[in-house]
Amino acid sequence: MLGGKKKSSFRKILLPVSTVAKLKNQRAVVLKEKLRQGEEYKDNDLVMCTPSGTPINPANVRRSLNALIKKAAVPKIRFHDLRHTHATLLLAKGVNVKVISERLGHSNIKITLDTYSHVLPTMQEDAVNKIEEIL
Repeated sequence: MLGGKKKSSFRKILLPVSTVAKLKNQRAVVLKEKLRQGEEYKDNDLVMCTPSGTPINPANVRRSLNALIKKAAVPKIRFHDLRHTHATLLLAKGVNVKVISERLGHSNIKITLDTYSHVLPTMQEDAVNKIEEIL
């Protein structure tokens, strides 16, 4: 279940089996820490949290991401850019825009099309190639 800025943003999305396995593993790590700390643990029912169970400060997420980026010597990105990458890769692989719009929690498909229109020119070329195969 994912949530966002608006109540209408709460939605269920399917995840790859490999991602679900990683989340289950992380959940087990959190539960082990909860048992270890006992009553001192601040249970917020989170999968990703601090060792004490509290929400992770976004500044710490940024700091960790920036350290990984520096170590990998790749161009700097914001954490939110990963969301755009997700959508762009799905579009490039030919996933239906309506499905992507639902995954992103957009209230309508126009938002998705307006935001990711930069991907569409390459999709035009794919469409031409596919019609050529059909003919």
